[in-house]
Amino acid sequence: MKQYKLIGKDGKEYLSDDPGTFGGHRKLKIYGRLDCPSALRHIAKGNYVKYRVFFADEETAISVGYRPCGICMKEEYRRWKQNQKVDSRS
Repeated sequence: MKQYKLIGKDGKEYLSDDPGTFGGHRKLKIYGRLDCPSALRHIAKGNYVKYRVFFADEETAISVGYRPCGICMKEEYRRWKQNQKVDSRS
């Protein structure tokens, strides 16, 4: 059976039988859907693969400091951006 490397809530990689539901970019700390058109474009060019990570769920991606993708997760990104504005005023 194929094993997949996912990032856990502790920020460390672990092996899983499930591929995860979200992908991300380790260096940019962005997560999004596995079918994200922006990520797929970058992967096709060979630019993204080196930093590609996977998460079992959105909660895990957020817990290790990743933000939502502005392309494939527009609503989640808007909420995140709004929270950043509020936090910076505090």
